[in-house]
Amino acid sequence: MFAWFDNLIYGLYPKDQVWRINVGFLVLVLWVVPLWLERVRSKVAIGLTAVLLYPFLASYFFLGGDKGLIWSALIALGLAAFVWVWATAPVERRTGFTLGELVLKRAGALDADPRHQRRVLTYSGAAGWLVAYALVWLWYLPEVGTHQWGGLFLTLVISGIGMTFSLPAGVLLALGRRSSLPVIRLACTTFIELFRSVPLITILFMFTTMLPLFLPVGVEVNQLLRAIVAVCCFAAAYMAEVVRGGLQAIPRGQYEAAAAMGLGYWQATRLIVLPQALKVMIPAIVSTFIGLFKDTTLVSIIGLFDLLNMARAIGEDTNWLGLFIEPFFAVTLIYFVFCFAMSQYSINLERRLDTGHRS
Repeated sequence: MFAWFDNLIYGLYPKDQVWRINVGFLVLVLWVVPLWLERVRSKVAIGLTAVLLYPFLASYFFLGGDKGLIWSALIALGLAAFVWVWATAPVERRTGFTLGELVLKRAGALDADPRHQRRVLTYSGAAGWLVAYALVWLWYLPEVGTHQWGGLFLTLVISGIGMTFSLPAGVLLALGRRSSLPVIRLACTTFIELFRSVPLITILFMFTTMLPLFLPVGVEVNQLLRAIVAVCCFAAAYMAEVVRGGLQAIPRGQYEAAAAMGLGYWQATRLIVLPQALKVMIPAIVSTFIGLFKDTTLVSIIGLFDLLNMARAIGEDTNWLGLFIEPFFAVTLIYFVFCFAMSQYSINLERRLDTGHRS
């Protein structure tokens, strides 16, 4: 069992390149640490960079290979953002200034007009990105094809991307379903009902076997990418209904009060409605995330060696033929630890955000 433990975690990833997975996930942990630190003011910006820019940096850690100009630019953007996170967090904790304010202060432009301040910040950001781009251009990692990805690593990649995509996509779909514009409402409703009415395994088979038939000759889409897109669409449809339920739980008076204050639709939604709705939806959102994390086991049916499929492969190895209890017990413990951690975090988050009001 211990001889197969690395395969259970990393799949068929080359043993001498496993450090890249470890470093990639360590970067993610370090990226989000400032979100739990006190006196850090830029938590929203840090969270957004983790969601939007970390995948570019992680993609090269995990995949490697030759980089084109566009991919190098995106990787450099992720690297520059990571450096910015760990430059701004200590600065804000020690001085109370944001990194941008500190740059303006050092440049003597703290009291300058806004246009001059924007120029200073733009030039500073561009200089940081150029340094990161030069480093990325000189950086090379050997390519590891996605057919070698597997185990817990693959499960975390698929479920992590699905969770990250599903929440913002679900919010947009829910708002679109409640829209007064018929075209938008019909499109969002059709998408939600289509993907909620079909089992995930069917969607996976459709994206894996049928999608290539609709692509031009010679155009191929990576099998892992097809599975990720299928999981994201499926998760977004379910999350949209969770978000819609949260929006409907907000009293009508909140909308009327926002309108009375002169707020437009998007201002009222962003500042008044969504913060209250998301707080109400925490249990349902986390339940959806837990279900998605467990549903990723279905990708084993289309030939991807996720955590469950790697455990099954142990029992099919000639050296451990018939050995199923131990690997499946280990897999059970791994799923329990991750799901229990998400559940406990949601409970703590509910307590922290509880304002004592009950409808």
